[in-house]
Amino acid sequence: MIQSKGYAAQNAKTPLGPFNFQRRDVGPHDVMIEILYCGVCHSDLHQARDEWGGAIFPMVPGHEIVGRVTNVGTQVKNFKVGDLAGVGCLVDSCRTCSSCKEGQEQYCEVHWVGTYNSVEMDGKTPTYGGYSNNIVVDEKFTLRISDKLPLEGVAPLLCAGITTYSPLRQWKVSKGHRVAVLGLGGLGHMAVKLAASMGAEVTVLSTSPSKEADAKELGAHKFVVTKDEKALQGVQNYFDFIIDTVSAQHDINLYISMLRLDGTMILLGVPPEAPQLMPFNLIFKRRRVAGSLIGGIAETQEMLDYCAEHNITSDVEVIAMKDINTAYERMLKGDVHYRFVIDMATL
Repeated sequence: MIQSKGYAAQNAKTPLGPFNFQRRDVGPHDVMIEILYCGVCHSDLHQARDEWGGAIFPMVPGHEIVGRVTNVGTQVKNFKVGDLAGVGCLVDSCRTCSSCKEGQEQYCEVHWVGTYNSVEMDGKTPTYGGYSNNIVVDEKFTLRISDKLPLEGVAPLLCAGITTYSPLRQWKVSKGHRVAVLGLGGLGHMAVKLAASMGAEVTVLSTSPSKEADAKELGAHKFVVTKDEKALQGVQNYFDFIIDTVSAQHDINLYISMLRLDGTMILLGVPPEAPQLMPFNLIFKRRRVAGSLIGGIAETQEMLDYCAEHNITSDVEVIAMKDINTAYERMLKGDVHYRFVIDMATL
């Protein structure tokens, strides 16, 4: 077994703190990575505080991982010692169901193994995430990382990047489409960058007028304050797509009315209570409400390659490991532009 160290939540009520644990030895198909940076996702906070239920403690969060390969198994073909590598939200799946065979491992019908707060395919061994000094992952769930971009800005692409890239690709967003991004946070700012790079006209919908300058700098063409009734009238029946990244309670019917005929609202955020839909709002314009998770391994690699080609990274604030609990509190207040990333050299 490999001795590892990280930061863990011991239960839902206590702050994260130092934690020593063991990872499996490097098997024939495994890659061992020294973690250099790990992004801090809002879902880390939700799970560390057991807000979604089913938490497994002690929990080492983190699924936006970039680092350098330090060891490879005897059968590994695509990585060598010294390569840059990344790990996203999942580290295994059944590999045999129809979703897995189609390269959609994130929708595995048997059991997809989360990078943390999950159990391996054996149904009992817990997984520990990227708030740690190393990780061992099957090469099929390991991603190639370009050396063209700053690694701290690449780390959040492993979750925030693919979560927004996948629906944009699924619905074939391109030049001529009008895309609204609801919420300008960790997910929202990536949705703006990616949709704009694909040629779409991008509008940010926000309750905060103070975010307009940031939205435009990120690539948005328009900005609408959703508390401004006159501004809202100008975007009725206007958008082809709305990317909803908001996890707080909000009235989605207000935004659905902004969709054109056959327009689609794509839900990425998870509010604490289920939204209430007004069917007529959908029926009379043949509008759709859809959801999207992350992407499969192949699509995540595609996203990373796309971002390297188009010079797209996440806007980040690098923090020391000891400041993670403060970062969680700041995240709750929306006090981050736009993603915290832990420098694991500070562990």
